[in-house]
Amino acid sequence: MSTSSAPAASAYAAAGVDVEAGDRAVVLMKEAVARTHGAQVVGGAGGFAGLFDASALLGYKRPLLATSTDGVGTKVAVAQALDVHHTVGQDLVAMVVDDLVVCGARPLFMTDYIACGRVVPERIAAVVGGIARACEEVGAALVGGETAEHPGLLGPDEYDVAGAATGVVEADALLGPDRVRAGDVVVAMASSGLHSNGYSLVRRLLADAGWGYERHVAELGRTVGEELLEPTALYTRPCLALADALGERLHAFSHVTGGGLASNLARVLPAHLDADVDRSTWTPLPVFSVLRTLGGVSREDAEATWNQGVGMVAVLDAGAADDALASLRNSGVQAWVAGAVRNGGDNETATVRGSKGVDGGGVRLVGDHPE
Repeated sequence: MSTSSAPAASAYAAAGVDVEAGDRAVVLMKEAVARTHGAQVVGGAGGFAGLFDASALLGYKRPLLATSTDGVGTKVAVAQALDVHHTVGQDLVAMVVDDLVVCGARPLFMTDYIACGRVVPERIAAVVGGIARACEEVGAALVGGETAEHPGLLGPDEYDVAGAATGVVEADALLGPDRVRAGDVVVAMASSGLHSNGYSLVRRLLADAGWGYERHVAELGRTVGEELLEPTALYTRPCLALADALGERLHAFSHVTGGGLASNLARVLPAHLDADVDRSTWTPLPVFSVLRTLGGVSREDAEATWNQGVGMVAVLDAGAADDALASLRNSGVQAWVAGAVRNGGDNETATVRGSKGVDGGGVRLVGDHPE
C-alpha cells in the first residue's frame, strides 16, 4: 500500500475545501466588518469569539437581554441564480434585528454563519459586506462569524446564510401583549416588497408560468429578478425613535414575517382582545397582485404567506396616533392607521386566532384594498 507525501492542506483542497480562499474572503470583508465596531467591541476580528464590553449596560436599572436568530430562506436561490450577493446581507440583518425591536430592545451585536459548497472570496465578501452595512444602519456591531465550506453537501455555487443578534431593553420599557388595551390603534408601516418570506411559493409560481428572472414586467417597472432581490426594509431605528417619542403610550410592535400580517399581529395581542385591520387603508405594492394573478393564488393564501405591503406594525394608545405617524414620517417610513383593538376573545370570524404557539387574541382582516 502506498502513501501520499502531499501535505494535509493539499489533501484537504483535493477534497474540495480551499482554506486559502477562506483566508482571502476574510481579508476582503475585514474593513466592512470593522466599520461596525464601536468602543464596546474588544479585540476586533479574528478571535475565536467576539467580545463585547458589557459595561455598556451599567446605565440600566434592570437590563433584559433579548436574542434572536433567523436566516434569509430560499431568497438566496434568487441571488445565486442572478449572481447578485450584496443585498441578502441586509435581508439577514432585517430578519434578525427587527425581531429584537419588537420587544423594545436596542441591538448590541450580531454574528453570522455562511455555509457554501465552494468559497469564492468575492462572493462571501459581498454577502458579509451587505451584513456589515446593514449592521451599521441599525447600530449593531458585527462581532464575529463563520464561513464553512461543505463540498458534496452544497453545490459549488450554493450557499445559505443565517445569523443571531443580541439586544437590550430596560425591564420597565418591555413591549408586548401585557401593555395592549382595548381602544388601541394599529399603525402599519409599509414594506419594501416581499421582504424575505414566501419565496418557495414565488419560485414555484414563476417556474410553472415559465417566467425567468430577466423578464421585464410593466407593472413592476423592472425585471422579476430586480423585484425579488429588493432588500428587506430595516425598521430598527424608526421603531426605537418611535419608542422614545411615545414612551408608555406605545404598547407593542409586530414584525410581519412568515405567516403574514394577521398571524404575526395575533402574537402580540392578549387572548381576551381582538384587532380589526382594514384593508381599504392601503394599496399593496404591485408585486403582490402580479404574483396572485400569475398563479391564481387566493387572497387567503396570499395573506397567509406574504406581508401584502405591511412590514411592521405598532399597537399604541389611540391618542398617540398623530404623534406616531409624525415620528415615523420623520424617520422616512410610510405609515398609516390600519385598524383598532377591541374586546373579544371569542370572535369566530377572526382571520387568525393565536399563532405560532402563542395563545393570543384574534385578528380579523376586513374591507377590500383600493383598486
